[in-house]
Amino acid sequence: MSEIHFIGGEKGGVGKSVLARLLAQYHIDKGLAFTAFDTDRSHGALLRFYADFSRPIVLDDIESADQLMEAALETERNVLVDLAAQTSALLHRWIDQNDLMTLAREEQTRIVFWHVLDDGADGIALLDALLERYGRAATYVVVRNHGRGKDFSAYTASPVHARAQDLGAAVIDLPELHAAAMRKIDHGNASLWAAAHNKDSGLGLMERQRVKVWINRAYQQIELALGAVEGRSGFEG
Repeated sequence: MSEIHFIGGEKGGVGKSVLARLLAQYHIDKGLAFTAFDTDRSHGALLRFYADFSRPIVLDDIESADQLMEAALETERNVLVDLAAQTSALLHRWIDQNDLMTLAREEQTRIVFWHVLDDGADGIALLDALLERYGRAATYVVVRNHGRGKDFSAYTASPVHARAQDLGAAVIDLPELHAAAMRKIDHGNASLWAAAHNKDSGLGLMERQRVKVWINRAYQQIELALGAVEGRSGFEG
């Protein structure tokens, strides 16, 4: 079964691309078949750091967007889609134009939305809209990004959290990486693996160790999420 993983949250600066990079590196490290698509026209992180595995895509060009489903149907694999900020409307329009949820059910392709949250109210409202739009036709992973927020009690106490639970959403915690280490990784144009293991990455020994610990902890959360996704049987309308 192929799966299309949309990595979003709509807001800028919540850590969507960091999660996309972690997911790409996870697939590489675990030897999992995948293709990645980057929707950011200006400075796409997947195209920058994982160019050998990524393709650009333009969501307001219907033929370009069609590559997402075509890639999933070529062979069994995971399709990772890094959604730039303010692209949700374009994605929803393409999904609606093609009745993608029905097609995905017919083709036994799972649609997964990874919604990255900071500790603000906007992310909760945007998640509510996403759940309302697709309901049980999709699978959801709610990602509490501790690099962008410290207190997620407002989400836990919200009716949106209860709705997500009712829909079987996985909830994971993305750990924080020391900001200086992330800046060095980005300035060095390094993959996460290179940043953690190469002495010439620009990071010192302890910084590389912190990156390794961070990646391992993030992988534990990703494995929890993917296990929950795989645990969902069948396709619901």
